[in-house]
Amino acid sequence: MTRPLEGLKVLDFSTLLPGPYATMLIADMGADVLRIESPSRPDLVRLMEPQIGGQSAAFEYLNRGKRSLAMNLKKPQSLEVIHALLADHDIVVEQFRPGVMSRLGLGYEQLCKINPRIIYCSITGYGQSGPYRDRAGHDINYLALSGIAASSGKKSIGPLLSGVQIADVAAGSQPAVMAILAAVIQRSRTGKGQHIDIAMSDQCMALQPLMMPSVINGQAPINAEEHFLNGAGLYDYYATADNRYMAVGSLEPQFRKVLVQALGHPEWMDSDDVFLKEHLSEAFAQETQACWSERFADLDACVEPVLAMDEALVHPHAVARELMSESPSGVKQVKPTPSLAGMSNRSVESAPLCGQNNQETLLSLGYTSEQIEAFGAEGLFI
Repeated sequence: MTRPLEGLKVLDFSTLLPGPYATMLIADMGADVLRIESPSRPDLVRLMEPQIGGQSAAFEYLNRGKRSLAMNLKKPQSLEVIHALLADHDIVVEQFRPGVMSRLGLGYEQLCKINPRIIYCSITGYGQSGPYRDRAGHDINYLALSGIAASSGKKSIGPLLSGVQIADVAAGSQPAVMAILAAVIQRSRTGKGQHIDIAMSDQCMALQPLMMPSVINGQAPINAEEHFLNGAGLYDYYATADNRYMAVGSLEPQFRKVLVQALGHPEWMDSDDVFLKEHLSEAFAQETQACWSERFADLDACVEPVLAMDEALVHPHAVARELMSESPSGVKQVKPTPSLAGMSNRSVESAPLCGQNNQETLLSLGYTSEQIEAFGAEGLFI
């Protein structure tokens, strides 16, 4: 069975995380993704540790199933090649600051004249307009400016960093994929492509559906530990006797009842959250995480241990779901998700080395070996 997006062809000019994660999801679903990369300025993710076969495990994950064409985009020959590629490609993904692609001759207005059906997705921190459009930023900055950081963490110590790049992935990669696929559907009706403007700072504002609407409509700003979902109530992490943690999400009455009964204090059922939270902290501190995990293992209480990454990999549920896969080059990674018809962990392919597909790509466009050799002599591949 074919994968859902087989037949779609993508030119991927992105590096680091937001763009590559988005195009990884599209490649997992069967699209042909060709990375257009610099031969002299490597993607920094490729250089991270640990290295496996010449590039990092993270790079192998983010770029699995893609191909690589490495060219110096400042050389005029690169424009010739990309214009040739545009003839049968559907989507362009880029992650430069606004204006950079246009200066290279690769902006949307320039490319749509060659292929009006092209869907061109720009992923940036602050979008294609506004006073911050040219401003540098990272995940932490977008979370800060959107209010997410202020409503996270603890009053006593302030905002806390997340182990996941929330803005990059949830506010960059994932909305980019949704917008691209929506544009593909729209193009099937209109015959026209479009320029998609994904601003991670915009999307961070939209990632707060339970708190931001209240503030927009006149409620005071919600800071850390002022909402039942950010630490004001029992919904929180509780330290155990061995300095590990249990995650308690027993919000609904039926789960709260099981929680207090498991702790041996059914009389706490109707206590207010201030009282209950204090006593939960004292109770969980009396036993180790392993003891609490065993006690709640068969209880429907929304209580789970906070696992380290290596523990999460071997958790019985993760094992049963077969979340681990392995590329043909032997790199272990999380399997493609979500799982659609035609997809499985057997469909995982290795990530390309920089410029690995130069020769075959140019030959497929009709260039001769002599022409490709001439391109090399003119510095196109360095």
